[in-house]
Amino acid sequence: MDQNDSKGKMSRRDFAKSTAAVVGTLMASQFPMTASAFYGVDDSIRVGLIGCGGRGTGAAVQALNAHPNVKLVAMADAFQDRLEDSLKNIQDEAAQQESGNSTMAERIDVPEDRRFVGFEAYKEVIPLVDVVILATPPGFRPSHFEAAVEAGKHIFMEKPVATDAPGVRRVLAANEKALEKKLNVVVGLQRHYQTVYREWVQRLQDGVIGDIILSRVYWNQDGVWVHPRKPGQTEMEYQMRNWYYFNWLCGDHIVEQHIHNIDVANWVKQGYPVHAQGQGGRLVRTGPDYGEIYDHHFVEFTYEDGTRMLSQCRHMPGTASRVTEAFHGTTGTAPHPGEIRDAKGNVIWSRDTKGDPNPYQVEHNELFDAISKGEFRFTDGENGAKATLTAIMGRMATYSGQDVTWDMAMNSQVNLFPPVLAWDADMPVKPDADGLYPIPKPGRNAVI
Repeated sequence: MDQNDSKGKMSRRDFAKSTAAVVGTLMASQFPMTASAFYGVDDSIRVGLIGCGGRGTGAAVQALNAHPNVKLVAMADAFQDRLEDSLKNIQDEAAQQESGNSTMAERIDVPEDRRFVGFEAYKEVIPLVDVVILATPPGFRPSHFEAAVEAGKHIFMEKPVATDAPGVRRVLAANEKALEKKLNVVVGLQRHYQTVYREWVQRLQDGVIGDIILSRVYWNQDGVWVHPRKPGQTEMEYQMRNWYYFNWLCGDHIVEQHIHNIDVANWVKQGYPVHAQGQGGRLVRTGPDYGEIYDHHFVEFTYEDGTRMLSQCRHMPGTASRVTEAFHGTTGTAPHPGEIRDAKGNVIWSRDTKGDPNPYQVEHNELFDAISKGEFRFTDGENGAKATLTAIMGRMATYSGQDVTWDMAMNSQVNLFPPVLAWDADMPVKPDADGLYPIPKPGRNAVI
């Protein structure tokens, strides 16, 4: 599926140019048969990429960098051109790198008969591999995750893991099966794998500034790419190529991007909000190119202990950029990742992040280290689903103008996914005569 910021480029993933080789004895006996079936003569860990946009391409390179036994053996995407561009980019990157005692290029083995295209392409990849990378637009994540778990595969999946409550419930149910099967599941909320966040959050959880009474989280930026409509495109293809602007695929930017910051607040609080209220709309990015999503959201989340998280996200060119988190406690503050102050404003802890490893790479290093050693370490699925639902709850609040509880959000029956996946499908959301899509109107739309 198309998840590129621009054609053929690897977006939001900085490739680590050198990664220490991870060496470990392969102990298949700790895994169920389906998860350990690859331990054969050459000890290869076979990886399949599902979703060949920028994130998927980057994740595939990082998987290859993570362990000398990793081989990329199959790929799938809705679009042939995306798959071919992705494979070329992976090969180009491999030509410049070495991993362990074998070159990365030698571990890219994706002949034409293992390149699959179309809505059902993921079904062809999963049986061929031991680990799947799920990097399609988020709307496809529940069905792909279910299929990978059912087949007994270890999983790296990008965030968010769904775009609506029915999708979240599917992921939670599949995750229970993944736990039973002892399948490692890593979700691309990479701050959990970032050194400065790990140390910062641990100190906050240990009470260095007392009880956390207020959280502030931000994803304020210009916005992302647009792919202009081309002659002859069906509505399905246009929406797939511009997946960021359609809620069945993306969930709006409060779900697709701002989930990172919302997740950090939940991590610090060690829980999930019970209530949300807020507002949002479209002021700047209002044309037909921007589909049906808002360009700004502001949400006040409330946790069970009565404390608040104030959440801002904005897509407006020319405005101040701010992507960060801050926390206020009863005895001090944490104004940004890597710094903590006492009640008088004195810095009591700080950390220089220079030289820290790339968290996108660390995700894969730790996942493939566990797999190579036959260890069951990673169970990110539940938090990935509940972080996603937190963001969806915020979208429900801004779209509806109503107070939304956690239970209301979790039990919502609003299913955004099209009833039919076909290039000529009659799409549930369509443009009017002026090319404009219907925009959610608070007080009028059933979004819960």
